[in-house]
Amino acid sequence: MIDFDAYFRRISYTGPRTPTLDALSAICARHTSAIPFENIDALLGRAPSLAPAALQAKLIDQRRGGYCYEQNALLRLVLLQLGMQVTSLAGWVVWMAAPDAPPRARSHMLLKVTLPATPGDAFLVDVGFGGHILGRPLRFVTGLVQHTPGGTERITVDIDVDGGVHGDVFSLEAELPSGWTPVYRFTPEAWRPVDYEPLNWFTATHPGSMLHHNLRLERLTPQLRAGLLNDKLTLRPVNGPPRTHRIETATELAQVLDEVFGVAPPVSAADLFERIPKGLAAAYLPTTM
Repeated sequence: MIDFDAYFRRISYTGPRTPTLDALSAICARHTSAIPFENIDALLGRAPSLAPAALQAKLIDQRRGGYCYEQNALLRLVLLQLGMQVTSLAGWVVWMAAPDAPPRARSHMLLKVTLPATPGDAFLVDVGFGGHILGRPLRFVTGLVQHTPGGTERITVDIDVDGGVHGDVFSLEAELPSGWTPVYRFTPEAWRPVDYEPLNWFTATHPGSMLHHNLRLERLTPQLRAGLLNDKLTLRPVNGPPRTHRIETATELAQVLDEVFGVAPPVSAADLFERIPKGLAAAYLPTTM
């Protein structure tokens, strides 16, 4: 069980604690604004614990964030305590991958939520995708274009899109200036919390894992989407063009972690700055898979 009072203080939520769409939407918005995506543990080669007590200690009691397994596991526990029905899902990340890129293993956790008052309606909920955090739940209706605080998205569906998968394969897509871009693909079967343990370990420690070699943070507020990829800081105001900036010193990195993302890292900023790749336009992709 999660300490409700502590969680809602952490995300500055003072609304009703009821299993309604309004509450779900407000909680998701507050969560992504207050608890940033960050993969510092994975960069350090540490697989973070997914036990409820560990999630409470790290994401609520400390000035830390987490990646998908932590963020969505925490939110799942909160929503269950509120009386919502939550199905945990797993997906293949394809965000910014080349069309001819080789298939990847599942490495992302997301949620499907239904509400007691409208059990026939379902929502895709995801507060833990670094690179394109969702600012609110998406109605689980394929083909429906939906506008969220951080962008425009839709859910599509195909059959056997990745080969060897029998049945429906859904895709979350985001609209970019270049057109619709897939974020991740997933199937509708439920996963248990224990099923994410090997995915968590692989993502944090495997030599071929992108998150083991790159520092990524993201925070979505009503005014701004802030993203950090290694030494590249990108700020996307709601009403303005994006701005990018290269971080040049460990002192500057410490300031960005504190002031932009509200994160107090478990090691020194100097240690992190020494580890991260520098000067790249995109993430460093290891050749060992």
